[in-house]
Amino acid sequence: MSTETLFRPFTLKTLALKNRIVMAPMTRGMAPDGIPGAANAEYYRKRAAGDVGLILTEGTVIDRPASRNLPGIPFFHGEAALAGWKGVADAVHAAGGRIGPQLWHTGSTRAGKWEPEAPVESPSGVIGPDQPRGVAMTEEDIADTVAAFARAAADAKRLGFDTVELHGAHGYLIDQFFWEGSNTRTDVYGGATIAERARFAAEAVRAVRAAVGPDFPLILRVSQWKQQNYDARLAATPDEMTAWLAPLVEAGVDILHCSQRRVWVPEFPELDGENGLNFAGWAKKLTGAATISVGSVGLDSEFFGAFKGQGSGAAPIGNLLERMARDEFDLIAVGRVLLADPDWAAKVEAGRLDDLKGFTPEALAALV
Repeated sequence: MSTETLFRPFTLKTLALKNRIVMAPMTRGMAPDGIPGAANAEYYRKRAAGDVGLILTEGTVIDRPASRNLPGIPFFHGEAALAGWKGVADAVHAAGGRIGPQLWHTGSTRAGKWEPEAPVESPSGVIGPDQPRGVAMTEEDIADTVAAFARAAADAKRLGFDTVELHGAHGYLIDQFFWEGSNTRTDVYGGATIAERARFAAEAVRAVRAAVGPDFPLILRVSQWKQQNYDARLAATPDEMTAWLAPLVEAGVDILHCSQRRVWVPEFPELDGENGLNFAGWAKKLTGAATISVGSVGLDSEFFGAFKGQGSGAAPIGNLLERMARDEFDLIAVGRVLLADPDWAAKVEAGRLDDLKGFTPEALAALV
């Protein structure tokens, strides 16, 4: 199929993109003292110069104690870090790209042996079922966290970013409120249903929307799976997905960034078959919001192997093109292939599909 479907312009509120390709957020952990510098700016600039339509930065943490789980993760607060992020945004804009920071709180997740100085916090003081870690957040902690998300989003707009994304996926803090395995609260932030457990996320979204105004695009990343349980499902039916996501769109989300392990896998094959809508397709159908799909695009294996030092070969993108051509979702996020090949998007546009590279573990070792 023609790749032209990937290179249609996309506009939503003040966000105007030259194509449908998004650089997915990927943790690099290479910001000394939490401050992005020239190397970080050049890393993102190269992808913009390689014709990526929208860059979403790696997760950058809000102003809360123990909001990060690795020492090299960048801050999105404090004068020095924000000045560094302005340099990143300016570099991307100079290359003709658009960019948004992914605002993050890692909750009680662990990424290695490193421990923050403050106790980690989460909805219920656990990392998963029967796995205690850290402390349960008080209502004051929750209110302060909501306010920190709002401040960071306002700073993103002030610094000239084009959009902002809240990380509500993969078992981190917002997702820990969603998941019954990590949210056992008995107050208004817990509950037996996904709709009840989504209250924290909805409050954060409303606060961000109030901070950035009605026209600044807001993205929320969500997933069924989490690193604590790759087989977890927050929504087992379309009705449950609507109960989960529709209130978040009503609260102010413009784009749902729907993370799944393999973009070609249908979300509810029992309803529409083996070639049915994927996660992003169902989210768009059920909520009416724009959606981003993501999951192993252009590679022959999913991301789990990357954590074990394994590479992935280049793979055809025909299934992606078919889904894009029928507007199943609006944008497609590309992850690991852009680490190894900053010019991936430009090569696809030029029809140089035989020149596409796979992913090698070495690409994780440095900002290139």
